[in-house]
Amino acid sequence: MTAFTLPELCLVVLIGASGSGKSTFARKHFKATEVLSSDFFRGLVSDDENDQTVSKDAFEALHFVAGKRLAAAKLTVVDATNVQPEARKPLVALARAHDVLPVAVVIDLNEQLCHARNRGRPERDFGPHVVRRQSQQLRRSLRGLQREGFRYTHVMSSPDEVE
Repeated sequence: MTAFTLPELCLVVLIGASGSGKSTFARKHFKATEVLSSDFFRGLVSDDENDQTVSKDAFEALHFVAGKRLAAAKLTVVDATNVQPEARKPLVALARAHDVLPVAVVIDLNEQLCHARNRGRPERDFGPHVVRRQSQQLRRSLRGLQREGFRYTHVMSSPDEVE
């Protein structure tokens, strides 16, 4: 089991496919006020946490709040899939703009486990191709996280490590 410590002030970017356990990990290891969830912001914008059509507005709001927290020197955790470099780039830029360290916390669990978890969540009504694509994007990204600007990268690849 891998334990890790975070810099006192940083922007933690959770990275993982849907069903990997990012939100559960965030709830267990961070204060509720420290975690900015893309699902929550979708709900704020549209009253539906699963409404993907409002993602642009939801992330705009999430980035705004993250910037306000970082300006106030508050640890900030972004809970979203963040499997694509384009999703992470504005977060690294936000951390730099506020002179804090961007930290990647990657939850890289096998697709079958993620599928099983999503099947237990009726509000996650999408096919297995979504998790497959997210997992592929995550794995393609792993080696490049440091080049993207992440100063620390922590990868967990088993449920025990995540626990």
